[in-house]
Amino acid sequence: MATSRLSTPTEARRSARREGWTRPRVVTLFLALALLALPFADFGLAGHDPGAALSRMLAGFLRPDFGAVEQIGRAIWLTVAFAVAGVAAGASSGLVLAPFYHLRAVRWLCIALRSVHELFWALMLMQILGISPLTGVLAIALPYAGIFAKVFSEQLDEADPRPAEVLPRGTDALSRFLYARAPLALTAMKHYTLYRLECGMRASAVLGFVGLPTLGFQLDSFFRMGDYGAASAIMICYVVLIASVRQWMRPVLAPLWLLASVVTLALVKSPPMGSGALMRFLTEDIVPAPLRDGWDLAGLLHWLAPLVTDEMLPGLVATFVVAQIALALTGALAFAGFGLIVPRVTPRWGRALGHLGLVILRSFPEYMLAYLFLQVFGPSMLPAVLALALHNGAIIAHLLGREGETLLPTLRRDAPRGLTLWGWELAPRLSGPFLALCLYRWEIILRETAVMGLLGIATLGFYIDSAMAELRLDRAVVLLIATGLVTAGIDALSRALRRRTGAGLSGQSRVEGC
Repeated sequence: MATSRLSTPTEARRSARREGWTRPRVVTLFLALALLALPFADFGLAGHDPGAALSRMLAGFLRPDFGAVEQIGRAIWLTVAFAVAGVAAGASSGLVLAPFYHLRAVRWLCIALRSVHELFWALMLMQILGISPLTGVLAIALPYAGIFAKVFSEQLDEADPRPAEVLPRGTDALSRFLYARAPLALTAMKHYTLYRLECGMRASAVLGFVGLPTLGFQLDSFFRMGDYGAASAIMICYVVLIASVRQWMRPVLAPLWLLASVVTLALVKSPPMGSGALMRFLTEDIVPAPLRDGWDLAGLLHWLAPLVTDEMLPGLVATFVVAQIALALTGALAFAGFGLIVPRVTPRWGRALGHLGLVILRSFPEYMLAYLFLQVFGPSMLPAVLALALHNGAIIAHLLGREGETLLPTLRRDAPRGLTLWGWELAPRLSGPFLALCLYRWEIILRETAVMGLLGIATLGFYIDSAMAELRLDRAVVLLIATGLVTAGIDALSRALRRRTGAGLSGQSRVEGC
């Protein structure tokens, strides 16, 4: 008698659901969402003449003026110092949290920490600490602690469990972790920490746009003055700094870099804050206005209703519109561009140009790219979409190209070259990693989209920045909570889609895609 391969109706339904979430269908769904978002996107040029603005910028960029930047060395060193100190603090905290990441309370704490952008953390911390070095360090360390905890936990879980199993019965958990688990994941942790330092350098530079003395502050100042030659000098120094980080940051020298960074930041003078700023922030500033004099539920609802309808919902809609269009464009650029750096697809001179272009685009953070495009196109959604797509597309193209290089030795000897190799051999094999990387970057794109509001684009960050400018921190906190919840929801949906579609990556590409 014939037997069914599925033993129960429940298993049959689960299998049907899994089969429904195929990779082509997921890609089609995201493209459809981007097309549906297009009518709601504001791509107007706001009265700007893009051609004239672009020509002025290019004329300045082609003549970098290093002599106009008086304190460029100090700005570079402070950018490094903030990044090194912030990443060290985040990595240390993440390492402590990683063994307990399976606990729900720890996991949700880490999600809350990493769902808030570094710029938002900086703006909130300024209300307590002012424009101080500690503000910059904590703005990087807090979200990075949540990121490190998640990645370190995954790396520990992937380590060989057999050494821990042979330890004597009764060995305490701390000894098992220190002697049987952590050493096996140490190499992967070092690689990821170095990669996260590159991200920390980008975050450190961007913190200059809110007043901290890094390269972003210098760049903002020169753009405001229209001195594009000096701005070009800043950007060249920045790209060289990011591109060379793996040469000057060696693990053996890390303690010296950290010591020098801490000493430097300790010597930076900042305006003092008034006494009691922390308690006032916790007990008054972030408490909703109707609850400061007692529990007033009706007043709270009356206060919350216009905030949700007039700011939160419009901000969320705009954030989703920008993020979904940017995600679709990111995928298109990455899929079309990864072959630029793969041998046998592109000649050597083409690969050199491809690597240079991808290094430049992925070195500039989305916020900085959007700031540059804002000078050309004006305050619309277009600068944000272009910045998000170019930066994230370059990251995914780089990682896909690296995965493609590892596939070349496995191909048959008579495999074609050029576009035929790209289209018929590499593209089908890399569809899984491509989808996984896009899903990994989805959460990051949404988080970065929200912060674009600080540039005047009407995403959630615009309303958060307005509330902070008016010192209505209770409203800003509610909007930040909404941002965090949405980001956490996208992260959970992304993980579910990767699991259902079977889209996976090699270990290093996975963590660099985070």
